[in-house]
Amino acid sequence: MDTMAQRYALLEPHITVYGPQDELVRPAVVMFHGCGGMRPHVHLYAQAVALTGARAYVVDSFTPRGWDRNFAVSLICTGAVLQGYERAGDVLSVLWGLKQSGRVDMDKVILTGFSHGGWSIMDLMTSPLSTSGNVKIADPDPALVARVKGLFLIYAYLNFPARTNSVPWQFKPRTFAVLAKKDHLTPIKHAEKTFLKLQAQGVDVTTLQLDATHAFDEEDNKGMVMRYDADIMQTSLETLLSFTTGLFDLPQASERAAG
Repeated sequence: MDTMAQRYALLEPHITVYGPQDELVRPAVVMFHGCGGMRPHVHLYAQAVALTGARAYVVDSFTPRGWDRNFAVSLICTGAVLQGYERAGDVLSVLWGLKQSGRVDMDKVILTGFSHGGWSIMDLMTSPLSTSGNVKIADPDPALVARVKGLFLIYAYLNFPARTNSVPWQFKPRTFAVLAKKDHLTPIKHAEKTFLKLQAQGVDVTTLQLDATHAFDEEDNKGMVMRYDADIMQTSLETLLSFTTGLFDLPQASERAAG
């Protein structure tokens, strides 16, 4: 079983950083891709976030494990390998690594997850992180998660065996969820029910329902079950920017342009 340091050492060479390359302590938006592995759209979101003055960290969970897209689609998207609770250890360990870097304001961190990435982030919220082995990490530190400012979840996977269905959240950062009305993996009614339940637990949740399919922001999705929509992706991206600037008290785009 990995320690946080060991897991971060595995992932760190495959984390792409966007934004100011100085040594100043800055807010951070940390992004976790879906079950199909790293896709170009994740980097587009990150590049946009970097324009706010925050840094964006794009975490590739699969390449350091030697997994290609065929492996991911066949075994991860089917739930056979690396379910959300185990990948939650990646999320926790990246928080540990960012703290060690000395370049991130750990009280101003947003965790962003696409599909499987959102599942992993939400599973992390359910674990007390008080015992060795929680989220498959030998030395979990709940203080790292307690300081997270916000979650931004994009068509997060919420069906079985996602723990949020049955386990209350131990940590309750402000949460924004982008929901796809035509999501075949998490039906919209189930997503609505899930986030209403989190609100009842005391989580500050905002949802945005878009007339889209799952993975609407992946350009090579051309079918009816999953279909790319550039306009809807732009809405999702602009919503993330608004959430980021609002939560971190950063200048809006018009203010940055004027400056």
